[in-house]
This record gives sequence, structure tokens and C-alpha cells, in this order.
Amino acid sequence: MNTNLATKPFSFDTVPSILCQQGAAGELGAILSEKFPGVRRVLIVTDPGFLATGLVDSPVASLTSAKFEVTVFAEVVADPPEAVVLRAAAAAREQQVELVIGLGGGSSMDVAKLIAILVASDQPLQKMYGIGNVTGKRLPLVQIPTTAGTGSEVTPISIVTTGATTKMGVVSPRLYADLAILDATLTTGLPPHVTAATGIDAMVHAIEAYTTRHKKNPLSDALARQALGLIATNLRVACTDGTNLAAREAMLLGAMLAGQAFANAPCAAVHALAYPIGGIFHVPHGLSNSLVLPHVLRFNAPDACGLYAELADLIVPGVNGSPESRCNALIASMEQLAIEVGIATRLRDVGIGESDLDRLADDAMLQTRLLGNNPRAVSRDDARRIYAAAM
Repeated sequence: MNTNLATKPFSFDTVPSILCQQGAAGELGAILSEKFPGVRRVLIVTDPGFLATGLVDSPVASLTSAKFEVTVFAEVVADPPEAVVLRAAAAAREQQVELVIGLGGGSSMDVAKLIAILVASDQPLQKMYGIGNVTGKRLPLVQIPTTAGTGSEVTPISIVTTGATTKMGVVSPRLYADLAILDATLTTGLPPHVTAATGIDAMVHAIEAYTTRHKKNPLSDALARQALGLIATNLRVACTDGTNLAAREAMLLGAMLAGQAFANAPCAAVHALAYPIGGIFHVPHGLSNSLVLPHVLRFNAPDACGLYAELADLIVPGVNGSPESRCNALIASMEQLAIEVGIATRLRDVGIGESDLDRLADDAMLQTRLLGNNPRAVSRDDARRIYAAAM
């Protein structure tokens, strides 16, 4: 491991308060009363699927019994478009909301971040896109993930679909929540394929944070390694026995740690190539990442072999040999993991054909924020070859 990193200047930011407690969602009223005295009107941001599970009822009841006035916005969709964000913000303004709660997967939490800004300031959403462009104030913000993947509860990033297929990011320290709550009981009903895809998404966050070209640092490295170990150890159990609370909690913790890592040491080409797959073909984000992951790892290996070798033992315990052999073991293990947990492994499995590869490559090259972090420079031809390898 490269100990010289400790001598380089770095900064590290994360949310100021984290609560990891099974059943915490059912005690939300007491928790928020203590944390945010004087706040009365809250908005819960979620999606129709999670609302249908009935798991929103307990936190709503807890808040209501603690004298909060609760509004639920349950219109979030995957890859949320601007229209949904603006509609949610309008509903929050109408209800004079004082605090926003993201309760769901990454999309719900991303929308919650932007609502908290849009309601408290006059800055238009279009002026926020990019890095460090948020200037307005923010309402108090609480994030409660219901999947173990995105790490959005501890990141300063919100991804919005801005056109028919294009996505843009809002990246600002103002998007860090005031409180993140990890409650494993909210994740026991996740189907195996969702558990698998979101779990591999979190592993990608850890791998990319550890190998990023910019802002890699000792804290993000430690978090990425811990995250990768937790998820690699518990993902198969969580997929086969979804009610195993210990495995579910380990997955939530791993996803959060990976979120803290990539919030400070940002993601790279895996995400850059995954975004067009989700944007054009509406493939879930975690699965999009998984589909291109081993092929990006192979592409990066000439420049990142040593770092991949350092991570190999976390995924393939006891692996030894040269850095090249350990790097190859890491890549092979990630490919095998996708097969074992039963998710699609080829682009053709999700309806993508050879004729789509040029469009995917063109769109991937628009992701300059991510591509600039990759350990190896990616050209348009490189991107197309990676997609072709994933076919």
C-alpha cells in the first residue's frame, strides 16, 4: 500500500451525524424532535414502489405522534427528470415545509437534496449543475436509504435527467445531509436482483474511489477498503436470505462507507460508461455499472494494476502471486460474482445491440467530470471498444 499518500495535502468532508440502528425509522419522531427542535412541517420524499410496501407508515406514524405535520411526496422515478424535482419543490413550498426527509433509494435521496435547496433559495435548478455552483441556503435534510448501493445519504451529489437521455450532476458541499439514518429493517424486502445490483454499485464506488486519479487520500482509501470487505463478505448472504438483518446492516454500512469514500475521491470511467446505458435504455444504475465494470477494469489494468492488486485480497481472500495475477483475480471474481447473484452480465441481455455502441460511446464522452478521474485516459474509440467487449 502506498504510504506516501499521508504526506500529501487533502481534505475530507462528510455528513455531521450518522445513526445506525435497527428500527430507527419507527422512532423518527423522537429522533428528529431532539435533533431539530422547533421544526414542525416535514416532507418525506419517496417513490411509488417503496410507498406500496407499507414501510413508510411507521415513520409517518412516529412523526405524527411527535406532533410533526407530515407531507409525503411519492412521485420519484428512477433517473429522476427535472420535472419531478420541480414538482416536488413546488409541493414543498405549498406546504411550507421546514425539513426534508429522503426515504428510498438514490433517486429519492437525490431529489430530497435538491428540494431542500430549491425551497430555501431563489436559485434556479439550471444554475446549479456542475461542481460548486449551488449558492442558496438549504432546509434541514435527513437521508434514510432503503437500498444498500448508492451511498447518496452521505454524498454531496445529485444526478438529474436533463433531456430525453442525458444526465447532469449537481455537486456541492451544501448537499450533504444533516443526518443519515441506517435502518436495516427497511431493506429486508429488497428483491435479490435489486440487492445484487445495488451491492455491486457500492463495490464500484469503493474500487473507483481507491483508484481515482484525483483526490485519492488515506481516509477515502480506508473507507473504500472497509466498504469493499463488508460488501464482498455479505452480498451473497443478503441475496439468498433477504431477512438476515446482520447481512443487511453490513450491506448498508458498506454502501455508506463507499459513499463517503467516493464523495471525497470521485468516481471515474465505470460510472461514465454506465450513465448512457441507464439514460438511453433505462437500465437500473447499479446494473449499468456492473455490466461495464470488468471491461473497464481490464482497460485500466496497465495503469492501475498495483492498486487493483491491493484490493484483491478483500474480494478473493488468500489470493497471492504477482500484482498482475492478483489484479486478474479481482477482475475474474467480480465477473463471477455477477453470475452468482443472478444479474445480467452482457449488454445484449438488456436489449442493447451492436448498432447502439456508437451512440453509447458518444454519450459516454460527455461525462467529462467522471472521465477526468480515471487512472487511464479514455478516448472515444476506447469507450466503444469497452462497450463492444461487454456485448
